[in-house]
Amino acid sequence: MNFIEIIGYTGSALVAISLMMKNIFYLRRINLIGAATFATYGLMVGAIPVFVLNSFISAVDIYYIIEMKRKKEYFTLLQIENSHGSLLNKFYDFYKTDILKFFPNFEISKIDEDKSFFILRNLIPVGLFAYKEVDTQRILIELDYAIPDYRDLKNARFIYFAQSNHFVKKGYKILTAESNVESHQKYLTKIGFLRDKTVKDLYIKNI
Repeated sequence: MNFIEIIGYTGSALVAISLMMKNIFYLRRINLIGAATFATYGLMVGAIPVFVLNSFISAVDIYYIIEMKRKKEYFTLLQIENSHGSLLNKFYDFYKTDILKFFPNFEISKIDEDKSFFILRNLIPVGLFAYKEVDTQRILIELDYAIPDYRDLKNARFIYFAQSNHFVKKGYKILTAESNVESHQKYLTKIGFLRDKTVKDLYIKNI
């Protein structure tokens, strides 16, 4: 297999991988890289139709990526109350398998309504957040879940940055989270949590 063939196979593989992604933003990004790579392959082997088609796909991907970044979205928090019990249970039942993949020790029966809320994005429930108080200045995040189609860190930026005052007003200064799930550990690091040097799988973020 020569270098040009490797480029062709790489482009094809990336396009195929992108089509299996649930998150539309990441789908567009990977599809863009794959289409651009395959367009390069088409140009190198003189297959002009392949080059033109994949260049067009790349341009379409770029357009939609820019549009998604420009789109202004409305975020808000919806405190969980008794009246939301049905919604909470239906949300949990629907996403239970996915939730337990990232939070294997989470139990919906132990959720504290005063310390839990839905994250609404354009009034769509796209996330569920729950915590418990460790002491008057510290909380432990028990659940920080975003549904698959909305895992682009915007929910996290809203909670931990735009809405950090939600915790400050309650007197909290330190956010903590425990996780031995590698993908969730990477997420915590991305949003500013630091791994504790003394306690295994503990992550800390100062507000």
